[in-house]
Amino acid sequence: MAAPVMEAVEALESHLHPTPSWELADHPLPSGREEVWRFSPLRALRGLLTDGGPTGENLEWATELPAGVSFDPISLEAARELAVEAPIDRVSALAAANASYAARLTVPAGLELTDPIVVNGAGVAGSSVAEHLVITVGAHAKATIVLRYTGTTTLADKTDLVVGDGAQVNFVSIQDWDSEAVHGGHHSVLVGRDAQVRTVTVSLGGKVVRLAETAKFAGPGGSLEQFGLYFVDAGQHIEHRLFVDHNAPHTHSNVDYRGALQGQGARSVWIGDVLIRKVAENISTYESNKNLVLTDGCRADSVPNLEIETGEIEGAGHSSTTGRFDDEQLFYLRSRGISEDEARRLVVHGFFADIIRRVGVPDVEARLMAAVEKELEIIVGNPVGVETTRAAGAAL
Repeated sequence: MAAPVMEAVEALESHLHPTPSWELADHPLPSGREEVWRFSPLRALRGLLTDGGPTGENLEWATELPAGVSFDPISLEAARELAVEAPIDRVSALAAANASYAARLTVPAGLELTDPIVVNGAGVAGSSVAEHLVITVGAHAKATIVLRYTGTTTLADKTDLVVGDGAQVNFVSIQDWDSEAVHGGHHSVLVGRDAQVRTVTVSLGGKVVRLAETAKFAGPGGSLEQFGLYFVDAGQHIEHRLFVDHNAPHTHSNVDYRGALQGQGARSVWIGDVLIRKVAENISTYESNKNLVLTDGCRADSVPNLEIETGEIEGAGHSSTTGRFDDEQLFYLRSRGISEDEARRLVVHGFFADIIRRVGVPDVEARLMAAVEKELEIIVGNPVGVETTRAAGAAL
């Protein structure tokens, strides 16, 4: 299935949005002064930025595929032809260039699935991996796709999700790495005409996770919902950078990412941006990021952006909040005989539950709540050290 073709729009040139390119020379080694890299721990990401790595090794893939769905190796050239767009940073450019081969997950047009498609990619300690994955969903198909990463590795990935006209897709990406894993990548989504796409990005494990997520539309009528959840422990860095390009009229987007931080040196970064082009009349969009700081010693950076080139829109907005427990919520619960520890647990559960319930896969939803519960053992009196809480991944 070739990518849907949309009438060309003016190329975007901005220090916030690097020009996509397959050429590594167009993505120089960052110094940390660039706007798109200034929040990132370049020293920890060095293994993903230098020419010598990542290598052509691949993850160990395991799949659960309903009838009619295929998962096959393809050439790097074929992957480029199918891709939503070229890489937007050096990590994803190296992923596309250094992968020994690419992989394609195909959902044929018109196929309506009731069971989720599950793809597990496992890393091996000491490996340095380059992966390019292309997911194509045909017109008027219905599917839920769960992509889960586990183990320990240094991974550079380029993932493209191409959704055909009128299709309905739930795409769940779970970064459930062991504590020493480093993961950088670029995930691109193309929403077909009148298609409905929901993405859920969950980052729980890894020493460093840095994901750039971009989306655009192949025609009018498309709807995109992007939800995210992250729980950051001591010494972890988790970074999500989102860009929604409203390049077609009568489209809709909604972004809602929520994170919790605990432990010395826990660091989260969320950068959101929505561009409404001149041609994108009668669109609606909203982006939101909420961070809950559970202990001292944490830092959450949250930067929402909104670029509007036309006044003919239904609505646009953004919000960002970072704070500690809501004292009024805690007081309300404690006044009804609930202990302080249990009250804190309930507040965090409620904070994440609204995102988790939108995953659309009951088994995954239950396991995510179990993982959140495991993380909460640190702050509700259970003597589980921060270094051992990555065992929460076992619940997934």
